[in-house]
Amino acid sequence: MPLPRFSEMPYSRPSIDETRDEYSELYRRWDSAETLGEQTEVIAQWNARRVGLETLQNLAMVRFQLDTSCSERRAEQVFFDAEDPTFKTLQLDFLKRVLGSAYRVGLEAHFGAHAFALWERFVASFDPCIADEKREEAARVTRYSELLASIEIPFQGRIENLSSIRGFYGHADRSIRLEAYQKADAAFAAHQEELDQLFEELVACRHTMAEKMGRSSFVSLGYEQLYRTDYDASDVDAFRQQVRELVVPLATKIRERRANELGLEDYGLHDELLRDKQGVPKPNGDHDWMLERASEMFSEMGEDFERFFRMMQEKELLDLKSRTGKAGGGFCVPLDRYDVPFIFANFNGTQDDVLVFTHECGHAFQTWSCRPQPVSDYHFPTYEAAEIHSMGLEMLTHPQMHRFFGDDADRFVMSHLEGAILFIPYGTLVDHFQHWVYENPGSGSEERAAAWKRLEAIYLPHRRYEDMPHFASGRFWQRQMHIYSNPFYYIDYCLALTCALQFWEQAERDRSETMKRYRALCVKGGSESFLNLVDEAGLKSPFKPTALKAACEAVAKAIGI
Repeated sequence: MPLPRFSEMPYSRPSIDETRDEYSELYRRWDSAETLGEQTEVIAQWNARRVGLETLQNLAMVRFQLDTSCSERRAEQVFFDAEDPTFKTLQLDFLKRVLGSAYRVGLEAHFGAHAFALWERFVASFDPCIADEKREEAARVTRYSELLASIEIPFQGRIENLSSIRGFYGHADRSIRLEAYQKADAAFAAHQEELDQLFEELVACRHTMAEKMGRSSFVSLGYEQLYRTDYDASDVDAFRQQVRELVVPLATKIRERRANELGLEDYGLHDELLRDKQGVPKPNGDHDWMLERASEMFSEMGEDFERFFRMMQEKELLDLKSRTGKAGGGFCVPLDRYDVPFIFANFNGTQDDVLVFTHECGHAFQTWSCRPQPVSDYHFPTYEAAEIHSMGLEMLTHPQMHRFFGDDADRFVMSHLEGAILFIPYGTLVDHFQHWVYENPGSGSEERAAAWKRLEAIYLPHRRYEDMPHFASGRFWQRQMHIYSNPFYYIDYCLALTCALQFWEQAERDRSETMKRYRALCVKGGSESFLNLVDEAGLKSPFKPTALKAACEAVAKAIGI
């Protein structure tokens, strides 16, 4: 069967009764299976059924994100928000059987031991007793996405949204970028009460889940829900300490040099994206022009990249333009029934477009590369591993940046390297804040704001807000979707960036060998744990102090600090 275009992929709401019947049949087949071969076949059947259901769920999610104002699309998102715990319960009952198999050794040899480690995390992190809380959580996350997508910002005679206003944050004219930030601040302030309330309800909901699952706080349950198998909160805490000791001082030096380059004594949030008076680098063309350059880039990078990107274009698997009603941000999601990914983004006319594009293409190329993996669990790795592919491709496409930026290519590369160092303290701050929130679930919105301000002073000591009362109140974090939607998913970017910077540094010495190892990592997908994947890719674990230290030293040398 030929691969359909995205617009042609059929969607119909799955029947709960039919799904229950199908799982009942799977249970019966499993319970009657008497050999390793028979159990192997039942797992394959379950995986195929799950792929079909998850593809429908992802199609519904993507179509809603593309137009959050559409009532029909919203209805399908609401359906999955409500029924996902039902599907999880059916999956739970099946996986409990699988984990208790007398043929487990043979099954692990066939499907890989890591699949069983992931399934054990799922069984440990979900129970029907938290189904109502999971529904409440999903509904509030959907509301957050809707709320932010609905915000309209009058600016410079036009109406911008939260995605398009970002295009002015790096403007060479300081007054314009200041106004852009202030208008965004005012937009968030207008919704402060609902944003505070939504998060209050999410924290309470997640804490209740933890209590029902016998945990002292949501922290351990949150880690299990992210399927982290080979590190824990203590490892992350040690990494945060490294960031404070190694990265924050280097980031401060970069900020000081930028302020001097800009000639500013009152360096503020609205200046942070600029490294010189020319403003943030911009691609030399529009959306269509950029896709032409991307085609050239991937063709030069190899036949596999060329085939991948041609398929993405031909099958309408890229939606990159910002528009009214479209949710903010960018993501890549697998559509496993068709063995393809889908990329969602919001171009704003700045270097962000190239960064988000190469980032999401890294995810998509990995998903496409590991199609032969035996179970869908392996098609998209745990987040910290997945972000190596995305951030790694950002770094590994540096030699191609002349296609997008022309004479500004070197300026872009230096900005990107500096940005990597500048991001790590912010990403670590987000993680530290989330740990504080869930370790102090009884705190109110003002206490959370105060906690953010305390931690912000540690990780971002330079940060200054000029006439931005909402952000200055300790609520800058409310613009960070992950804090609402995916608790503890943010340190993953910092861990992965520590690895991606290693790929960058190695490619400077031997690009051919580094690209070979990058491709091999993509083919593995999520078939092994994070630290095993890192090791097999020839990278150092980010939890080892030498990794972050070496990354800082390499970037400092490259940017001349």
